[in-house]
Amino acid sequence: MYPRCGSSGSIQNIHQTPSSSNHNSEDEDDSGDNKASAISFKERRREAHTQAEQKRRDAIKKGYDSLQELVPTCQQTDASGYKPSKAAVLQKSIDYIQYLLQQRRRQEEERKALHKDVIALRIMQANYEQIVKAQHSVPGLNEQRLTDQDKFQVFQGIMDKLFDSFESVPTNNFAEFSGGVFNWLEEYCKPQSLRTMVHDVLREQNYTP
Repeated sequence: MYPRCGSSGSIQNIHQTPSSSNHNSEDEDDSGDNKASAISFKERRREAHTQAEQKRRDAIKKGYDSLQELVPTCQQTDASGYKPSKAAVLQKSIDYIQYLLQQRRRQEEERKALHKDVIALRIMQANYEQIVKAQHSVPGLNEQRLTDQDKFQVFQGIMDKLFDSFESVPTNNFAEFSGGVFNWLEEYCKPQSLRTMVHDVLREQNYTP
C-alpha cells in the first residue's frame, strides 16, 4: 500500500493548481485594464491639449484679422501682392495708435483754445451790451450813430492806407522783411499815427467838420 500522506498531498496539489491558475489570469486581466485606462487617459489629455492649442491659435488669428480690418495701413498689400506679416501688422497697429493719440492731444489743445475764445467772446459781448445800454440811455445819441455802411467805409479807408504804407516794406529776404515789418509797426501803427490816420479818413469821408 502507498502512504496516504503522499496520496493526500498529491491530491491537495491537484486541487490547488486550478485555483492558482485562476488567480494569475485575474491579475493579468487587471493589469491589462490598467494599461488600457492609462493609455486612454493620455489620449484624452493629448486631445484636450490639442483642442486648447487650436483654440489659442484661432483666437490669435482672429485678433490679427480684426487688426487688419481696423487699421487702415494694414489693409494695404505690398508690391508682391501678399498681405502684411504678423510682425508688420503689430508694428503698423502701434504706429496707428500713436497717430491717434497725437490726434487726440491736438484736438484737446484745439478744444481748450476754442474754450478760451468762447470766454473772451462772452466778455466782449457783455462789454458791448453795456456800451449799447449806456448809449440808449443818452437821449439823441442814436441819431448821431453811424450806419453799418458808414462804418464799413471808414474801416475800408483805414485798411487801404495801411496797405499802401506796407508796400514800402522790403521783401527780398526774410531778414530784410522782418526788419521792415518792425519799422513799419513803429512808424504807422503807434497810437498817435493811427489816431491821425483815422481823423484823415473821417475827414475824407466828410464825417468831421
